Amino acid sequence: MASHTLFSSATTSTRCSHHDSIKKSDPFSPNLQITTHKLQSQWLGITKFPLHSSNLRPYLPKTRTIAATVTFSLPTANPERVNPTDKAPKWSLKGIKSFAMGELEARKLKFSTTGTEAILMGILVEGTNRASKLLRANGFTLVKVREEAIKLIGKPDYFFFSPEHPPLTEAAQKALDWAVDQKLKSGDDGEITTSHLLLGVWSEKEAAGYKIMATLGFNDQLAQQLQSLISKPGFVED
Repeated sequence: MASHTLFSSATTSTRCSHHDSIKKSDPFSPNLQITTHKLQSQWLGITKFPLHSSNLRPYLPKTRTIAATVTFSLPTANPERVNPTDKAPKWSLKGIKSFAMGELEARKLKFSTTGTEAILMGILVEGTNRASKLLRANGFTLVKVREEAIKLIGKPDYFFFSPEHPPLTEAAQKALDWAVDQKLKSGDDGEITTSHLLLGVWSEKEAAGYKIMATLGFNDQLAQQLQSLISKPGFVED
């Protein structure tokens, strides 16, 4: 069978000696004129393949839009506990951030709910609050808490996708309510802090958060130390 020759021909231009003084065109400009290439074959004849400048633009991968939800309060099971005539106590920004970080940790570990163990991790992740500093001074780390949480709850199912806001367990909700109640009992106008939140976790004796804290060395003496600190009038989160 006879072979057929396929070749390309294109118009060429000669570069002048003063080419450095000529302004170079932008290769990505929509007005760029590109030479039309021809492919010639005795079967196909002459076929023109125009090249458009849009085809030469760099490929930009599509990025996924990330949505974040910001809340300025924490859920409570009994909002009626606050007298309508009184000023409701507010959560500190660090307390709210710790809770949000706890939800994120629950999602990272692919837990279906946000438990007291997740709140404990969130307090450590926030890192700048008084409760976190107390925990780290007594040997707590995020890695250790994660390991203990997996031991208690089990290894995550890697094919499970946690919801954006994993619902609170009953113990976690009680820990939040405990923190609010303690602030109301104090009669102080200050904020509910991460220290209140940590003591709320410690108050739930049957929950994973308490068991992890006890395993890693937290005790009633440290809890009393923290309680004495937050009971001082005018205590604020530093």
